[in-house]
Amino acid sequence: MTTSSQTLALLPGEEFIELYKVLKVLSMTAGGGEAKFVISEGLVTVDGEVETRKRKKITAGQVVSFNGDSVTIVAAE
Repeated sequence: MTTSSQTLALLPGEEFIELYKVLKVLSMTAGGGEAKFVISEGLVTVDGEVETRKRKKITAGQVVSFNGDSVTIVAAE
């Protein structure tokens, strides 16, 4: 299994992005429905802890991991 790490910048004026949208926007899942399913199944971590809240507010500096891939959320420039 390969692992990758990437970043996702919040849009200007955004303070957070919902967890399921991180997976959807970066195509880590096939879509929003699958993203919500894998979160509810406990397959996604935020900062190393299992997170089951689909709409958890993810802020700059947090790391979301799923299926060997990690994403660091960064503030808008």
